[in-house]
Amino acid sequence: MPELEIAPANVVQVILWSREGPSAEAQLREFIAALNEDEQAQLTAIAWVGRGAFEPEEFDEAVATAVTEATTPTEDYLMGMPHLAENLEAGLEALGIDVTGEEEDLL
Repeated sequence: MPELEIAPANVVQVILWSREGPSAEAQLREFIAALNEDEQAQLTAIAWVGRGAFEPEEFDEAVATAVTEATTPTEDYLMGMPHLAENLEAGLEALGIDVTGEEEDLL
């Protein structure tokens, strides 16, 4: 499992807010914008792993790609991604992180 800069609880918070839809859009946008560059790149990479664009063992490559290809604010890019919550959840699971346990800690 790769070493994550971003806390799994932060990823789960993004998942929960993205499931809420428009009512949580402002909070979600602010939360993602407040993450540092490494955390934003890892959040994007987790979504890409979950979507199948990268394999879990290619996580570091996905992070590097997220950094070099970032042309728009991360919050705009991720909020425009269809199935963001599902992609992040699948990405965490692919990386060996227990999403259910993290969700229970937040709720």
